[in-house]
Amino acid sequence: MIVLAEVFGYLGRFDAVEPDFRVLKYILVSVGLLLGWLLVAAASGAYESRFFGTGPGEYKRILASAARTFGLLAVISLIFRLEIARGFITACFVLGLLLLLAGRSLTRRWLIGQRAAGQLSHRALIVGSPEAVNELVCELNDHPQAGVQAVAACTPGPVEDSDLLLVDRVGGIGDVAKAAGRAGVDTVVVTSGPHINARTLRSIGWSLEGRGIDLVVTPSLTGVAVPRLSLRPLGGLALLHVDEPEFTGARRWVKETIDRIGAGLGLLLLFPLFLVVAIFIRSADGGPAFYRQYRIGKNGQRFEVHKFRTMYTDADERLAELRADNEADGLLFKLKADPRITPIGKFLRRSSIDELPQLINVLLGHMSLVGPRPLPVLDSDFQGDVRRRLLVKPGITGLWQIGGRSDLNWEDAVRLDLDYVENWSLSLDLTILARTVLTVVRRGGAY
Repeated sequence: MIVLAEVFGYLGRFDAVEPDFRVLKYILVSVGLLLGWLLVAAASGAYESRFFGTGPGEYKRILASAARTFGLLAVISLIFRLEIARGFITACFVLGLLLLLAGRSLTRRWLIGQRAAGQLSHRALIVGSPEAVNELVCELNDHPQAGVQAVAACTPGPVEDSDLLLVDRVGGIGDVAKAAGRAGVDTVVVTSGPHINARTLRSIGWSLEGRGIDLVVTPSLTGVAVPRLSLRPLGGLALLHVDEPEFTGARRWVKETIDRIGAGLGLLLLFPLFLVVAIFIRSADGGPAFYRQYRIGKNGQRFEVHKFRTMYTDADERLAELRADNEADGLLFKLKADPRITPIGKFLRRSSIDELPQLINVLLGHMSLVGPRPLPVLDSDFQGDVRRRLLVKPGITGLWQIGGRSDLNWEDAVRLDLDYVENWSLSLDLTILARTVLTVVRRGGAY
């Protein structure tokens, strides 16, 4: 990728390859830049297997290595007074970075596919109580892209614990190193348990030294994104500092601005589509093109949501007779074969076109482009942890949209919404918007 960027950078700057001293000069510069960039990338952790397939962390190391390489190149050029065409350097930097990111993205997709098939993953021994071991095994099985496959476990209890485990028990807490050797693992993951403390963890670490086995410790903390975590040393302890979720401030102001501008542009660009869809809906049964319904928004405030009508005009009156057939749970109501949905409504729901008028709500400030799912319930229906959904504006799309859509049960929907509320960021919003487009194109999960 880097060599390709250098070739295009040279040809773009000098138009053609000329047989003079300049060719030799730029060949030497290109070789030096190539070797330097690769070495800096390696020093930045871009080739460490533990970061492969992790997404943002992987790409950050690519970006950091590029910035450090060209910072180093600038210093060397200044010290030795090297005269290198700025157009060549700019082309190498921009094109090289784009090619590296694109190549890493394609490789990551391939790697995730391999890991989903059970290949190219770290074999892990899980250490902890049976309950903690099983919980971690389920998480690893649900996220194969993480590249960690649980194959065995060590628990502090009696041998009878084997009957409670989802993987084979190969030893106790005191013989982790020997158990790891017997199981043929390259990673030991220590989770929580009644007999696991600082001294136990230190002993496990010492016993694994020189064996080529990585030691990973899972904190008893879930639902918190990495950017909110930081280590704070205190004597011989390493404290895990958890930042509060951010519900106000400059980043929220930026989000509001992006929402309003995005909604305004979306309404202008989609006006022809709105007109066509409205004509089709009205011509189908003569009813209104739009459907309005009260939903609960930020801080429990009611607002009227705008959608294209996908049901017959008497749908609300027929809801009571269908309650007993509800296929969802919690505060959700869903029927795969809902008789109230019109033929054109089925298409609008599958394509998510029925959601587009909610851009009006975003423009009015009732909703956001990305956020928790707005529900047609009462404010008093949100109890306990579920009420934290109301700390932010609901969204047209969200983690629920890319995580299963209509196939999600209530517990999973709440978990995804709370994950968003707790760990929101601008980069997460952009990721969700991009993945929403892909999900809608595949036309899966909505009914």
